[in-house]
Amino acid sequence: MAAGNERSTKALKEVWKRAENSLCADCGKPDPDWASSTLGVFICLSCSGIHRNIPSISKVKSLKMDYWDDAQVQFLAKHGNAVTKAIYEAHIPIYYYQPTYNDCQVLKEQWIRAKYERKEFTEPGKQLPYSDGVKEGILWKRGRDNGQFLPRKFLLSEREGCLKYFTKQDAKEPKINIKIDVINATFQPEKIGNPNGLQITYLKDNKTRNIFVYHESGKEVVDWFNAIRSVQFHYLKVAFPIASDNEIKNRLTRNFLKEGYMEKTGPKQREAFKKRWFTLDHRRLMYFKDPLDAFAKGEVFVGSGENGYSVQKGLPSGTQGNFSWHYGITIVTPDREYLFTCETETDQLEWIRAFTSVINQAMTPQEYAIEAYFKFKS
Repeated sequence: MAAGNERSTKALKEVWKRAENSLCADCGKPDPDWASSTLGVFICLSCSGIHRNIPSISKVKSLKMDYWDDAQVQFLAKHGNAVTKAIYEAHIPIYYYQPTYNDCQVLKEQWIRAKYERKEFTEPGKQLPYSDGVKEGILWKRGRDNGQFLPRKFLLSEREGCLKYFTKQDAKEPKINIKIDVINATFQPEKIGNPNGLQITYLKDNKTRNIFVYHESGKEVVDWFNAIRSVQFHYLKVAFPIASDNEIKNRLTRNFLKEGYMEKTGPKQREAFKKRWFTLDHRRLMYFKDPLDAFAKGEVFVGSGENGYSVQKGLPSGTQGNFSWHYGITIVTPDREYLFTCETETDQLEWIRAFTSVINQAMTPQEYAIEAYFKFKS
């Protein structure tokens, strides 16, 4: 018996150390130490918890703590991440968002359920709930002024190239009609206070407008998210016919580079520093009095290093404004310096990394146009 255990353990380790099994099959996290004995995939602890919630599909065990018999090890050896992915991820639409381990729970759970439970990607040309160019339904939307979440009808149309929402079910005219090419959508469960919270952002008169929504069903809200990406993808395919699918995919919805509180002072640099919520959306640094504000109080354009933009640790000597946080950051632009303070050194370093990643990228022609608008506005 002991020899059998030793043989199984050795064989398990050999399968486990294959290169294809070095990342979680579902979220890509390195060094997965769990596996599904029914699907044959190697997964991380977090994804194993999701698998455990669909026991009719997946039985999970620890690779370190649980006993694996010969038959189970042989099953893993015949399958593994590469073989199983070839089956369950054979026909993923180019626009479908595949979450990583940094993404929120609802995205990861619906990705796993879409693959193994609903088998959405096993057949070519399968009709999917987010792929037909139109989606209509109710989302709970936060009121711009009163902060209450109320049910609102939303309509997404590829033919019209827009997303609309209506204040009443039978309303003929939408409250807002948003062009699909100016929309961003990102999951914000902590900020919104709901595990299925989705932030929809769009540009109106070159200003950023935020809409906060959720749905009780995780599947429904993720379907909305991928439906927006689907409509955007097909819209951009027409608008940029020579662009590759991957180039267009990279222009779909994006996560914010960094969010959180900092203190800021005014242009004279003698005013008291005020605590604000900041969002870095690529080259737009927006600040809000409250994280759930519909409109930013102000925006700063963050250009490239070759155009005179830089980020520096600390504040200029002699800074006069009163501040309660002592980890300073200075953003240098061709026109002025912007001064911020962070509560902790960790926050400071994370913000500096985020700013640096933007500043190190060359600007596109569209970004030069945005920069010109910011300069004209100021």
